[in-house]
Amino acid sequence: MEPLSERQELILTLVVREHTESANPISSKGLLEKYQIGVSSATIRNELLALTEKGYLRQPHTSAGREPTEAGYRYFVQRLIGDTELPATEQRLISHQFYQAKGDVVQWMRLAASVLAQHGKGASLVTAPQQESAQFKHLELISTQGRLVLLVLVLNGGEVRQQMLTLAEPVLQENLTASAAHLSALCLGQNTEQVAAHIAALPTLEQEVLRLVVELMRKSEGSAGVDVFRDGVSNVLSQPEFAKSESAQQALKVLGEHTYLEEFLGKALSPQIGGVQVVIGGEDNWEELKDFSMVLTRYGVPGYATGALGVLGPKRMAYGRAISTVRYVGGLMSSLIYEIYFE
Repeated sequence: MEPLSERQELILTLVVREHTESANPISSKGLLEKYQIGVSSATIRNELLALTEKGYLRQPHTSAGREPTEAGYRYFVQRLIGDTELPATEQRLISHQFYQAKGDVVQWMRLAASVLAQHGKGASLVTAPQQESAQFKHLELISTQGRLVLLVLVLNGGEVRQQMLTLAEPVLQENLTASAAHLSALCLGQNTEQVAAHIAALPTLEQEVLRLVVELMRKSEGSAGVDVFRDGVSNVLSQPEFAKSESAQQALKVLGEHTYLEEFLGKALSPQIGGVQVVIGGEDNWEELKDFSMVLTRYGVPGYATGALGVLGPKRMAYGRAISTVRYVGGLMSSLIYEIYFE
């Protein structure tokens, strides 16, 4: 981006701030009346013109003031916004709400969507954490009738898989319990391939059991679909630029389609946990989002389970507020997911 002088950066910041609040073009007279910039109206007009020529501002029509372009918003976000944080009182309130949920992951997702919409002032988007690789936690074998045994597999993260297993011959419950205890100790914390490597060295019964365990673990890793939680759609639809716009409805619709959502997040969001990214106007790649901005981050524990969350709003969204909210909630969610796996 073409660098700006200190005064131009100040004026761009003020235009972004005022346009975010009013949704109207900003004039030199308006800036002069509201802010003590220390220069004349003519100087402000010249700087507004220079910012327009550099591509950071635009003039909707000849007699109007200026409003930021996508380049202007990008410059503001990357160089001028600073490292903002939510007020400590809001952080404490949000943290308290999450810890009251007591390990209920679904409740965390709903709460995250609600908090992001409320504090980020936009429409929220939260994907449930997906296991990157299944991790063995516990196994139970329950005799039902004859050769039929109910296998109950618990994976790290709390996922439970159940499957009926037909053995070659009936086995007493006490022997099933002993085999389950042995396999649980042998495979604790291991991934699918590590579990599979034990099969050849085991007795026949435990070989049968572990083959089914491996099959269930692979199914868990390949499970299709992403659970998505949303809130605050009215926050976006109530904005003046979307009051009679079909584009708002279209954007919110496509974000509800899992295929589009997975593709968008896969390309728009880096794999780094905790790094906040801002996508402005679809970044020329996503036509459906050309009128919007999104603030996104990944959360979770790399190698175990990760998800994504963010806030969608108009391009004149309150970026500082959205970024600080997404960063804080993402960090909190990462801590909660860590507790599931390691505490």
